[in-house]
Amino acid sequence: MLAIACALLWAAWVSRELSEPRQEIVTVRLAETIAAFVDAEARGAQDPEASQARVLAFLKASERAVTEMGTNGRVVLVGEAVLAGGVPDATDELRMRIARQLGEGGEQ
Repeated sequence: MLAIACALLWAAWVSRELSEPRQEIVTVRLAETIAAFVDAEARGAQDPEASQARVLAFLKASERAVTEMGTNGRVVLVGEAVLAGGVPDATDELRMRIARQLGEGGEQ
């Protein structure tokens, strides 16, 4: 009887472990990423209205990219707001996602 109870408990534990997604915590340097883009836009002698539209598209793409990154048990922390210690930095992934979204037409 004890063996059956142990087997049932073990099966329940294995089922729970396999069905729940693993959490991963990463940080992104969002303010730094946005500031770099805004600085580059400010340095360019471009049409102010066009520049403003590009900054707005970049901000929307940033928001969508962070939301995308925070799926399937993944927690995205804004690095400027937390002391994350040894948590992996996913800023490069964030920048690639933003670039991909801007390349797809920016607005969704």
